[in-house]
Amino acid sequence: MKRFYKTVTAEPDGDGAVIRLDGRLLKTPAKADMRLPSLALAQAIAEEWQAQQDEIRPTTMPLTQLAATAIDRVAADPRFATEEVVRYGGTDLLSYRADEPAALAARQAAEWQPLLDWFRDRYDVQLNVTTGIIAVAQPAELLPRLERVCVGLDAYALTALHWATTNTGSVVIGLALLDGRLDAEAACRTALIDELHQSAKWGEDAEAAARRAGLLADLQAIGRFLGLLRARN
Repeated sequence: MKRFYKTVTAEPDGDGAVIRLDGRLLKTPAKADMRLPSLALAQAIAEEWQAQQDEIRPTTMPLTQLAATAIDRVAADPRFATEEVVRYGGTDLLSYRADEPAALAARQAAEWQPLLDWFRDRYDVQLNVTTGIIAVAQPAELLPRLERVCVGLDAYALTALHWATTNTGSVVIGLALLDGRLDAEAACRTALIDELHQSAKWGEDAEAAARRAGLLADLQAIGRFLGLLRARN
């Protein structure tokens, strides 16, 4: 889509903020007003719109995408995001360890177990761990506990958790990012331990490197989105 506006402004609106393009309220793809919970977030999204050149490229506006998803999809019906996040609890990446090589298994234990211990202390449930690809049963209270966590989040935080969980394959990593236990770089490294081990041993693969860069960019956007949400007016 061609850029159709000249000026972009963010301004307070009640207990939140809005963005205006040439004085008109910015709309979401579903034509809802993009009313945001913090002026800081509105200003950052306004910067994404101001940075567009002759053509508007949505892939260069991750904060806009996150906010629009929260407003159009998650606020309207949070069940799909909640159900998908909860489902990851039964197959969490951190529950599945390598049995060989020994160096990879040791690295997984060293980096993943502290997160599982944090998750146990924070949410009062211990994820079970296995090696290989054989499925491991999780405690009966895990999924209801995760559902309660999701229900307690607003649409913006739930959207961020959903993106982080589905991108990393781990609700534990998603919640650690949400809670500030991990930053984006650490979350990316934690999710890609296997790939990083392989690249260190066999050399860099261009496709894998591009995938890692994409994941890091996504997690950095999610981390920034969460930080801006906390910067209430």
